[in-house]
Amino acid sequence: MPVLNDEVPDNDDFDANRHRGEFDNINPEDFMHNSGSGRGNPPGWLSPSELDRARREVPMAYIQIVPVRTDSMGRVSQVGTLLRVSEDGSIVERTLIAGRVLYHESLREAIARNIARDMGDLALPVLPQCLQPFTVAEFFPTPGVSPFYDERQHAIALCYVVPIAGDCKPQDETLDVEWVDPHGATVGALVDQMINGYGTIMRRALSWIG
Repeated sequence: MPVLNDEVPDNDDFDANRHRGEFDNINPEDFMHNSGSGRGNPPGWLSPSELDRARREVPMAYIQIVPVRTDSMGRVSQVGTLLRVSEDGSIVERTLIAGRVLYHESLREAIARNIARDMGDLALPVLPQCLQPFTVAEFFPTPGVSPFYDERQHAIALCYVVPIAGDCKPQDETLDVEWVDPHGATVGALVDQMINGYGTIMRRALSWIG
């Protein structure tokens, strides 16, 4: 029976058929850009069907990011939201940067990877020194259980405010990034447009940054 990390796995364990040292050539670049020494998807990367099954059976770990711009004194001068087409392509949604924490990926790597996915490699996020989130959002696939709803899954999201120092170029499914003054007259209307609990996360972020 294969042995991993000096433990004998059960036959139905995820790692039961993996060999010792399989992660030796994996580095953070493999997870951030799906390339590098791992030569393709790293171990633990789920296929669409495997991901759908996991979502039906296991709570998923997520990060949610409120991007901000800061002035020369480090004060938040703008907060950002993303514009995306909905899953069925019918409407444009206003949302935040969000994504799963992948297997064998640290929280810092997950934050950097998801920002680069939505805002491009030149966004230059200033990653937090402390990884304590400003709030935790529990998304459920049943409406009304909590303020946060995701029809696909039960997800536990750690939420961070991350300053963006570089230039943003919308990537992947992101159509545009819109920045507003957190103390301006339009921020309330912007938050009201955010559905499925994202507006609640934004309100908590605005309170957290003062």
